[in-house]
Amino acid sequence: MLTALFGTDGIRGRVGDSPVSPEEVLKIGWAAGTALKVLGKGRQVVLGKDTRVSGYLFESLLQAGFIAAGVDTALTGPLPTPAIAHLTKTIRASAGVVISASHNPYYDNGIKFFQGDGHKFDDALEQEIEKQFHQPMRTASDLGKATRIPDAAGRYIEFCKSAFPQTQSLSECCLVVDCANGACYDLAPRVFRELGANVRVIANEPDGYNINQDCGTESTAGLVEAVIKHKANAGIAFDGDGDRLVMVDEGGNVLDGDKILFLLARHRQQMGTLAGGVVGTIMSNYGFEKSLGRYGIDLCRTRVGDRHVLEELRSRGWCLGGEPSGHIVCFDKTTTGDGIVAALQVLNAMVSTDTALSLLTGDLDSYPQARANVTLPLDRADPLSVVSGTKVQQMVSEVESLLGADGRVVVRCSGTEPVVRVMVEGSDGELVTRYCRQIAAAVADE
Repeated sequence: MLTALFGTDGIRGRVGDSPVSPEEVLKIGWAAGTALKVLGKGRQVVLGKDTRVSGYLFESLLQAGFIAAGVDTALTGPLPTPAIAHLTKTIRASAGVVISASHNPYYDNGIKFFQGDGHKFDDALEQEIEKQFHQPMRTASDLGKATRIPDAAGRYIEFCKSAFPQTQSLSECCLVVDCANGACYDLAPRVFRELGANVRVIANEPDGYNINQDCGTESTAGLVEAVIKHKANAGIAFDGDGDRLVMVDEGGNVLDGDKILFLLARHRQQMGTLAGGVVGTIMSNYGFEKSLGRYGIDLCRTRVGDRHVLEELRSRGWCLGGEPSGHIVCFDKTTTGDGIVAALQVLNAMVSTDTALSLLTGDLDSYPQARANVTLPLDRADPLSVVSGTKVQQMVSEVESLLGADGRVVVRCSGTEPVVRVMVEGSDGELVTRYCRQIAAAVADE
């Protein structure tokens, strides 16, 4: 039986440990290149990275693996993940590869893959890579070559700017931009400044080790403080690879992915440009769903992961979806979650209606939510067996009965680590917290 390489979003782990040890990363590059050729997808990949120090190592290893498989590699240097998706599509490459562990600390790293059309790899491609990974590595007779894409950052900047109406300007906006010491550190401020904004930047001095450290989408205290200090109209936070967005309004209130999606859906509805409904995930807040419903906007839920959101958008012909974590997909603008493009859509809503950011989410309900992560010991059963266990299922049924129609329970396995995640929502925050603890205890005892 093959060991699964892929989690919720690509391959990810602690640098030096499986599946991202140097030997395995080299093999993954070769396996991915071989899979592309076996499936007739072509022989050119775009290879980018975020700012973590291990990116130098992984870039060289993946490049060598692709070349050994007979696949040409076009290097971009540090760029946001959505930039790689865009460049892959526009230069008509076979695939795009991003070296990043997203919002994780510097000591983690990973690999994300895009198809030639800018969408995440489908199951067939992932399965073929898994298959090839477990085969002996053989050097192709027609070795690949490595080049560098000139002005890769400039190309993406122009793409981002094209997602903002030419008739609008940010000249009246003061923005604080938190770049998470990641891939957006130089590029994002340039986009907003070129559109006229007065930009104050924080966390834009990456040193290879400070990516996501007390900054970015996972840690917004510094952004809140800066917004208040500079009396800014909005604060914008990205994660390490720039595919997530969290915002702060002029009063210092944090807007997660649900709030941003609600704002965009309502604005598009008012403008007559909302195609269908909104795609969220099983983690999207119940209050968010009810608030959309008041305006006649449907919410469709998927499994966790922006890949699943995208698949549902494509199948339904809808244009707007995302996750509470900040993956926002404007499918009429991009092929993947894009923090900069999503932020520009929010800013357009503010500017075009001359409305403060706080007022654009004023009527969104948000139910109390409690979460718990239960890490399983190595000698325990796999997470799927734990989730389906008798104790866990009995406790979930009991809590669901107590919550009734005014709440919900989600118990799921992590896609990247041996962890079971528990989430409980309801109208009573105290009860929600208690029920979450009870279910987490059942998971630990299973």
